[in-house]
Amino acid sequence: MTRQGAITTVLLDGPAALRAADAFGLVYAEAFAEPPYGETENQAAAAQGQFPALTRRPAFRAALARTARGEPVGMAYGWPLPPEAVWWDELTEQPVPAALRREDGRRTFGLIELAVRGPWRGQGVARGLHTALLDGITTERVLLNVHPEAGAAAAAYRSWGYRKIGEARPRGADADLHDVMLLGLR
Repeated sequence: MTRQGAITTVLLDGPAALRAADAFGLVYAEAFAEPPYGETENQAAAAQGQFPALTRRPAFRAALARTARGEPVGMAYGWPLPPEAVWWDELTEQPVPAALRREDGRRTFGLIELAVRGPWRGQGVARGLHTALLDGITTERVLLNVHPEAGAAAAAYRSWGYRKIGEARPRGADADLHDVMLLGLR
């Protein structure tokens, strides 16, 4: 657990994150309703409906930030990419070099979501979530997708050492183009 002013961030495994699913759902729905995402209540509910299955993935881990009163302010989660990860197949420039796309379940941590509710942005909450989530992982690198119009998020990732390695359309051909970013840890 880390404290940052009146914000406390805790690291959670899958079962603990599932018990806090409502907090994750609240942060997700509020953060991703905003531009450039513009997700509807139905889309947020669908994402929340998938959350229990995500928490059962091998080595799933999450970080949740709350106020002293327990109000959720931010969340992050992810897991190591398995050998059959499709993440690399979503890149627009194919083929992806074999040395880059090789996965064995221990090489790459996929940062699936990181979000902070509006009133708590710009206070280091995202950085605290990122630090807590990655604390103690043994992967070589971290991989994420970020919407190119989410300028503050992309700038934060760059300031933390991520570099853009390509573009992808996660979730299918109808999805917005996202920047794929990689952070080397070793």
